Amino acid sequence: MHWQRLFSKAPEVRCLDGGALAPAQPPASLAAMAHFVELVHIKMCLAQPWSELPDYPLVDPRELLPSFEPSLFEYNDLPGFSMVIFDRPLSPFDEIFQYDILQSCHDPVLPLLGDACPLEEALHRANQEPFERHLPKHQREAFREATAHLAITDPAAYSAIIQFLGHMDRAHVFSRDSLGHFYLSGIYASLPSDLDSELKRFGLKIKKFQPGNNRLYMANREFVYQFLMELYGYPISSERKTSAAIFARRLHKMGERFCIKVLGQSDRTVTTLMNDEPGLPYPKVSKVCLVRLEARNAEVLSQLEEGGYFLDPKRRVIILRVTYRQHKYDPNNVRQERAISVLRQEIIHPLTGQALEGINVIKDSYTMVLKLNDIVRGEFMGRVLYKGHEVVENTDTHDKRLKFLHAWLTKHQRRMIGYSDEFYASITKVLDSYLFKKEHLDTFAQMQPIYQEVWKLYSFIQQARRIKQLQDLTNRIYRGKKILYKEMITLAVKITTEFKFEVVNYFPDLMDKAIHFIELILADKYLIQRYIEQKEDTLSPTGLHIKKYYHRLVSLLDELKAIRRMRTTL
Repeated sequence: MHWQRLFSKAPEVRCLDGGALAPAQPPASLAAMAHFVELVHIKMCLAQPWSELPDYPLVDPRELLPSFEPSLFEYNDLPGFSMVIFDRPLSPFDEIFQYDILQSCHDPVLPLLGDACPLEEALHRANQEPFERHLPKHQREAFREATAHLAITDPAAYSAIIQFLGHMDRAHVFSRDSLGHFYLSGIYASLPSDLDSELKRFGLKIKKFQPGNNRLYMANREFVYQFLMELYGYPISSERKTSAAIFARRLHKMGERFCIKVLGQSDRTVTTLMNDEPGLPYPKVSKVCLVRLEARNAEVLSQLEEGGYFLDPKRRVIILRVTYRQHKYDPNNVRQERAISVLRQEIIHPLTGQALEGINVIKDSYTMVLKLNDIVRGEFMGRVLYKGHEVVENTDTHDKRLKFLHAWLTKHQRRMIGYSDEFYASITKVLDSYLFKKEHLDTFAQMQPIYQEVWKLYSFIQQARRIKQLQDLTNRIYRGKKILYKEMITLAVKITTEFKFEVVNYFPDLMDKAIHFIELILADKYLIQRYIEQKEDTLSPTGLHIKKYYHRLVSLLDELKAIRRMRTTL
């Protein structure tokens, strides 16, 4: 489909000459304005470059899965921008950021101009000037021609000027005018980022930092930084994304209603931070990009083809929007590093803009196993970022395969902790067949450091799954179902016994969590009063079983505490 046809049947917009989009009606709400802007971004900043560049780098769906990773390359020829929409008029002197001011006939600072606007031509020239000042010289003439007959600040002109804003270093700003309509009120805005203060305040809040404790700060800084950024949909990456995240955090604390959007030239993804509902702990996060659908389900493919959801049916290119759910930090959760998870996936129709839910694009477990198989067989073609700094191409050597496995396990470890036993078994079958294959042992012996790193990650995931099961048992939940006390205490003993024999690879955090959850199970008031405090001759066979296994669990808890003391003193 040619990019100019995009959203030509969307009821909320009008498709103008050359494919430009204008609102069908002035957007009345922040959500409506954010939606219009998103359609413009998809069409002019994603679909147009994709249509014009034969080697446009489509986004790999796994890149949209948390935890997010820094992108490997910067595509300087692609557009990139940051922007903010305020659900109020701006007061330039009182704002907490700097920007070059644009004016409209209904500028809130100049309310007396009225509908006739005798200064319209003068305002037009005044608005062109800051654009030209910040554009490269070779773009200035093109900008004059493109905007000669446009009211630059009108949302209807946004499709024409986004191509210039997409090559400007700093942010642009929309806000409401004196009539309550949204207009482009500023460009070249600096979104302030007080990263140091925010990082330290957040670290203190979640008790990863202590005042004056440099050792604790050095040990936990990267974790706190990564968790904080991921709450806002980003890895630790560029200044543009960091500023957007921290500025959104600051605006949210101030109670502002706003929408921030950022398109990175590296991630090719428009990330939205939206705060339009009171009481939310964080701004809502969503991402939109072009991806290639990897699903092999014939019914899904048929549904999308018949519905016209493919941007390119041959290459299976779709417009995908992913919405995320944020999680407060919980030190007792075995997946404590999980700041964000996928809430909803939507495929956007290229003509109507309608969103189709219910199709799993980025969590395709079948595809995950296939990719893992390709990695261990040396058949995977692609790139991966090993430990955040080394780009590894393809899997044609065992050293590269181990580095790919390290990156794969790091990326998916918290999902693997929560996977079903059946799916986890298929993953472990692939990993075991490679990591413990006799023919490979001599080769692995020559690359012990990386092999041990992979094995340590794998071992951590295995142990963490057992801790997750103990965590669920504190609520008498096993494999998603409520169970009786007899089954709970029996499983707790079984899981703890298995965990005890796996601590050859010792992880202090996992040991602490195991002890914490076992203590919660043993402290269950009903369990104690109904079974443990009763005399044995008054108990049924089930009660005797529970009391017996309760005491076994107490003994196992003592053993784990002894192991922890021994490890701590080493």
